[in-house]
Amino acid sequence: MNKGAFVCSCAGTCDIDLEEAREQIEDVEVAASSRLLCQDKLDAFETVIDEYELDEMTVTCPEAKAQEKITAAAENQGLYPESVQFVDQREGAGWVHDEQTATAKTARLVNAAQAGSQTESLPRSSIHRAEYDVVVVGDPDAAAAIADSADVTLLANGQELAGTDADLENVDVERGRVVNVDGTYSEFEITVRARVTDDCISCMKCVHEGPDGMVTRYPVDIDPDAPVGEWVNVCPTDAIEMGGVERTLECDQVIYPGGDDGTIGGQRGFHTTVDAATIDEVERLLGGFEVRNFLDLEMDVCASGTAGEMGCNECVEACPHGAVERAAIDEVEFHLDSCQNCGACTSACPTGATSLDEPSNERIAREVEALLSSDDDGGFVSGLLGGSSASIETPIVAFVCSEQAGDALREYGRMAAAGRADIEYPPILPVSVNCADTVGEAHVLHALAAGADGVAIVGCGGSCLHSGPDPKAELVERVNQATTDLGLGERVSFFAPDPTDPDAFVEEVSEFAEVELEASPVPAGEHEATGQIDEERPNPDFDNHGWALESVRAILEHAEPQREVIRGLKDFGIVEVGDGCTLTPTCTNYCPTDALRRTDDGLEFNHERCVNCELCEEVCVEGVIEVEDGLDLSLLPENRDDEVDPAWTEVHEGTMQACAGCGREFTSEATVAAIEDRIGERVAELSPTADRSIIEYCPECRANLLHER
Repeated sequence: MNKGAFVCSCAGTCDIDLEEAREQIEDVEVAASSRLLCQDKLDAFETVIDEYELDEMTVTCPEAKAQEKITAAAENQGLYPESVQFVDQREGAGWVHDEQTATAKTARLVNAAQAGSQTESLPRSSIHRAEYDVVVVGDPDAAAAIADSADVTLLANGQELAGTDADLENVDVERGRVVNVDGTYSEFEITVRARVTDDCISCMKCVHEGPDGMVTRYPVDIDPDAPVGEWVNVCPTDAIEMGGVERTLECDQVIYPGGDDGTIGGQRGFHTTVDAATIDEVERLLGGFEVRNFLDLEMDVCASGTAGEMGCNECVEACPHGAVERAAIDEVEFHLDSCQNCGACTSACPTGATSLDEPSNERIAREVEALLSSDDDGGFVSGLLGGSSASIETPIVAFVCSEQAGDALREYGRMAAAGRADIEYPPILPVSVNCADTVGEAHVLHALAAGADGVAIVGCGGSCLHSGPDPKAELVERVNQATTDLGLGERVSFFAPDPTDPDAFVEEVSEFAEVELEASPVPAGEHEATGQIDEERPNPDFDNHGWALESVRAILEHAEPQREVIRGLKDFGIVEVGDGCTLTPTCTNYCPTDALRRTDDGLEFNHERCVNCELCEEVCVEGVIEVEDGLDLSLLPENRDDEVDPAWTEVHEGTMQACAGCGREFTSEATVAAIEDRIGERVAELSPTADRSIIEYCPECRANLLHER
């Protein structure tokens, strides 16, 4: 594929040296430039495509209308629209940095876009079916608004609906109050409790005789706090049940103003506010919808559990939208129709069982590596990280949420260009992610392994549409603990730019870059991740556990760790086994990553493979296994060269028991001793002809002895 690049300074408003930027763009057939590409240079743009027989183009242009013109020109030369990609040289570079810095950053952004596009996958989509049933809780106006397009049930939820101005002619009105809402889009179940049964004929006797304001006329229902009295006996159909009766309403969507769907970020099909946008969304989802598949699932490597025992629960706990649940105690299920593409489950999953389709971890890795790469020919970019012409002295990789955080940074650029604010901040090197939830410990460690001096996670803070700020704060704290233990010091910070307060962001990121960070001992541009640590592992490339460990090893080639056990890394576990182990095969059979194995001499542990799911601790018959968080460098094979099999560490010494009959090893000596101690005397007479205790025979030989008795 022939690739080209075109750099534009947007009518000279971007403070960019076009010639210098072209020289720093790598791996292209041609790099061209213009002051105003979208106007008088489109013919030249087409000529470049034709002359160099280009198949792909990367263009610096953030303006939507201009992008349309440029894409159309590329199509005139036979390129597909998706073969043209755009990067922001304006709001994110030329309008907020000086010329040298903006020039260097623009070239790196182009290189990163090209590197990332080489891993881009073809989009896949699914159609998610549903019916037209919508339950509206306590809002007659909302029910009336969608009654022409949906099958609407209005649940009164204790409200008096008599005399409402809403047109409820095509709405089914139900009595009762919400007790619970369960399920997901197309499969919601609402548990409702009422004090009046469906035998009610709306005769109004209870309304007339009951406590004032505690019995509604339409639909007839009784307040849970209403006192019991003679008035409850006036019902001619015995429809009053003061203890309450429950029933379940099934529907595809729920409108419940002020309701709680049990998630942090909201659930598709469960609407808790009512406005024009809500009505539009409800109608869009009626009957089903088609959406791109955001996740790649490889459940064969999932560590959620097995054989009725629960293991890893990271994805369930991380998902802010209720799209992942425990279908069984040992199994998780993904509801792709509820997925909102935040990436929380993918950054939490240690094994790669769930990963984002776009951007994939590999794409993110390639973009980071390209952003941190520099020429070694003594030219302009080679001086960027310390030479006399250095313009990016402190390379900081910034994982930027593509939603509100990205919008805020673009607004800063527009404010600066318009003269509304004097905005200039350190040249953070942005990698766009779906949400800050996409970023996990593996992403941060890789950026540091690739030579970043620091990592900025730029999200939406309290206005995040997904998990909110807490998971990011927890991640920053953990990873800073890990980087400190690795000998790098604290290197990670979280920022939530407010579009109305650029000064606060500039101050915070400037302090991070200019005061808090020192030059990293890890050279930039040398590390290229494979996303692998062991060819025998069945996990996909760039699973978080393997990718993180690969990055740690790259860091330790240049840094001196401060301690043997690296804290703060949740995807690594250290197994310890107490004296009571009898070498039963339970832990080895249940371990989802094959990190435990039983040998002739005892039990061995492979630290490289352990993802800290704690399933072995849960199922240990003797209760002697403990799993601690952390990466123990002394247990890694590169630090155990003197061992026969350095990847494996003996965690319990013991001997297997050979059958007294056939000689086959069938259990441990400790198990035999334990059973002998408990029941040996009681079974001694079962086979008086046996040379040894019947407990010392394997099940097959034991059966033969008992049969011969």
